[in-house]
Amino acid sequence: MEAGSSRKSSAAASTCSTPVAPSAVEVQQRPQEQQQQQQQQQQQQQQAPPVSATASSSGPRRGVDKQQEYVEQKYGTAESHVNLTKEQVEGMLNRVLEESTTVKYLLESLKMGGCGVGRPFFHVTACDAQVGGGFSTDYGVILCHNRLQHYREVELAVAHELIHAYDFCRAANLDLTNCHHHACTEIRAANLSGDCSIYQELLRGNALSDSLVGQHKRCVRRRALMSVGMNPYCQGVKAEQAVAEMMPRCFRDTDPWPRVPGL
Repeated sequence: MEAGSSRKSSAAASTCSTPVAPSAVEVQQRPQEQQQQQQQQQQQQQQAPPVSATASSSGPRRGVDKQQEYVEQKYGTAESHVNLTKEQVEGMLNRVLEESTTVKYLLESLKMGGCGVGRPFFHVTACDAQVGGGFSTDYGVILCHNRLQHYREVELAVAHELIHAYDFCRAANLDLTNCHHHACTEIRAANLSGDCSIYQELLRGNALSDSLVGQHKRCVRRRALMSVGMNPYCQGVKAEQAVAEMMPRCFRDTDPWPRVPGL
């Protein structure tokens, strides 16, 4: 998974230093320096607009088209979200399992395939990797609360990982050390989870083309390549070849849906 939808963040480090007494030369120069600083501040205040006007989201921002502006006004900018706590994601996860149409359909499909799962199948933890979640046949679905920023990202992460779970359920020989196997399940997860919706693409700052179908397909290819490229067995050219070769077949495979949800 890419970061964000889909799904990535950074941490800022702060430093502090011990105060040092000023020297005599510094004290003598300070009045002149203060006068120069005051003059510079006055000039900046005359030239620059008020901070509140720049920070406001009510008006259009430079470099942002109307589609992007609409998304930011409705959902907020990516920068406006903060990473969630474990407790917040646990609560959102419970809501997703109860309310999300996509997730409930996947859970029912797993049950019908003989691979039903319950709440203990889902785990929330802090992650070092720049991903929103993961799936393991040993541990189930893992959600990284320190990489998730809002409810929609939690929902997408759950859906994405449940598609991997479904693929393992229907194919007993699925092997993630096989780059082609990994590429196929990543293509399907990006295609079917909602991770390449118009909203997610706009939130990432990706401009939309005239063809929405073409845009969706490019997003699926891009995000699958990013995920497969993080596999230590499939880095570099191996990931590119695997995604390119599996894209035609696995992009058409919409099981358990008759077609891509939402398209």
